[in-house]
Amino acid sequence: MNRFRLNDTTETNLSFHGRRTDIIQKTLTMKRSKYIKHSLALMAAAVTLQGCITAGKGSSTNNDAGILGGLLGVVTEQNTIANVITSVIGMDKLIKENLVGTWNYTAPGVAFTSENLLAKAGGEVAASQLKDKLKDTYRSVGIRRENTRIVFGEDNAFSGKIMGKSVRGTYTLDESNGELKMQTLLFTLNGHVKRNGVNGVSLLFESKKLLTVLQALSAMSGNANLEMVGEISKNYDGVRIGFDMNR
Repeated sequence: MNRFRLNDTTETNLSFHGRRTDIIQKTLTMKRSKYIKHSLALMAAAVTLQGCITAGKGSSTNNDAGILGGLLGVVTEQNTIANVITSVIGMDKLIKENLVGTWNYTAPGVAFTSENLLAKAGGEVAASQLKDKLKDTYRSVGIRRENTRIVFGEDNAFSGKIMGKSVRGTYTLDESNGELKMQTLLFTLNGHVKRNGVNGVSLLFESKKLLTVLQALSAMSGNANLEMVGEISKNYDGVRIGFDMNR
């Protein structure tokens, strides 16, 4: 039998290839692990989807329901947080640069001065119910998108129409707390402005102050239904009402 001895160079090459093989194996192992994790994620998604599909047929398993329930819980919690931000003054302030421009009325604005007062009034359900009541009231006094809008200028001047009546004056905005002061020859109105969703704002005031302004503006048209604006919110502590607007 022929015997041979590996020289140093040959041993070095074998050692190098051995290490290279180890590296390749580790790399394949890592990729396989990632593939397994990805597959498991797809399987979880499929189970959730199947649970959604079969839920209406009454055949989803408890496990499916648990997965779906957890996801819905997260979505519900996020929606609750978003609603609270929408319904509490001071939680979503904006700067003057964001306020400048033309804003058109879209719906009644309702918010509370604190989370505690929102909760005391009945939470988001109460805020939503109050909005619904104000919709009818606003409609009865003639507040509509086509006749109610405000234009805020960079020079601290504003103009526009409320119930079709022209208004013009000056405004100041305290960016630290959202306090808004609007002053005309006919009235001075102190309130708050806050973001409303992605592209909107809410102009919010004490109901009595807003009522006074609306009464002053409607004196020319003889509208007798405005008392409802003050009545509809008098049972809610810390509530502010006004206008939801967008561009």
